[in-house]
Amino acid sequence: MLLTTTCIGAYPKPDYVPISDWFQVRHDAEEYNDTVLRQWSEANSGDALALMDRATAEVVADQIACGIDVPTDGEVRRENYVHYQCRHFDGFDFENLTERVLRNGAYRSELPTIRSVIRANDTKTLIRDWQVAEAAAGRPVKITVPGPMTISDTTADVFYNDPPRLARDLADALNGQIRALADAGCRYIQVDEPIFARKPNEALEYGMETLERCFHGLPAEVTRVVHMCCGYPSYLDEKGYPKADQASYTQIAEAVDGLADQISIEDAHRHNPTDLFSQFEKSSLIVGFVTVASSQVESVEEIRARMLEVLEYLPAERLIAAPDCGLGFLGRDLAMKKLQNLCRAARSV
Repeated sequence: MLLTTTCIGAYPKPDYVPISDWFQVRHDAEEYNDTVLRQWSEANSGDALALMDRATAEVVADQIACGIDVPTDGEVRRENYVHYQCRHFDGFDFENLTERVLRNGAYRSELPTIRSVIRANDTKTLIRDWQVAEAAAGRPVKITVPGPMTISDTTADVFYNDPPRLARDLADALNGQIRALADAGCRYIQVDEPIFARKPNEALEYGMETLERCFHGLPAEVTRVVHMCCGYPSYLDEKGYPKADQASYTQIAEAVDGLADQISIEDAHRHNPTDLFSQFEKSSLIVGFVTVASSQVESVEEIRARMLEVLEYLPAERLIAAPDCGLGFLGRDLAMKKLQNLCRAARSV
């Protein structure tokens, strides 16, 4: 049995895309406000939309050329994987931003601000994103959305002051968009909740419930995916950057198992204890076998060896091979080398 391969979300943007890759923009208030917000407005009007469509087709083709079975749209249209989604909800103010210190003091940024009740106001944009990508791929393409806890952690709230209630409203708004994607024919839909690993207690308290809300009412033919990585550095090859506690996966494994058809965890940056894999008895696991924040290219033999270790604890029909997270830090050449080796290893197991 060959292992299925997929990507997680972001892919390096082609140079001509008229918006900076959010991985490459400094996380400070002035840079975010002056560069990212302005570029997004310019990039989503007029001739720039055609460039976005072209870029989407190219990054999908790259993934398929490397051997990826289920590609993503590469998130090339997004100035930030969270805030792109927030633009399609009522309740967010993108004009009057609020400064917050984030990630335990790692950086500060001016952020979109929640000033009224969150409701979905646009279900068509993500559908078009998916349609363009799937038409280019000629096969099913996975679309990703940020989860409720991750959205609330990467924005500023001056209205709710009640995290569980805010997360529930965000989940209901996301559910409207996810169901619209499913109705349009999208068969792989991923909710990104890296905050589950950073805040496992809150994930157990109300995050699992809001994840269920996101997927409520989906038909059986839709594959529900949740991604939980442990954190990004500020630049490629940064040493010792802060990560979520590795024990978080063990803490939340039982609760999240079965809430999605596929659960995505990172493993390449730092290997998980092998008994973690046997804790998942219902969901398939998307395991990261190549790093996304290191320029070192893992060999086919190295990747294959780790796959065989994981397969001692997880049956092959429930193991899917992927990078740890999105590939935006790597640049196209490095990303493709890592994906090619990943796919060769998956086909050699």
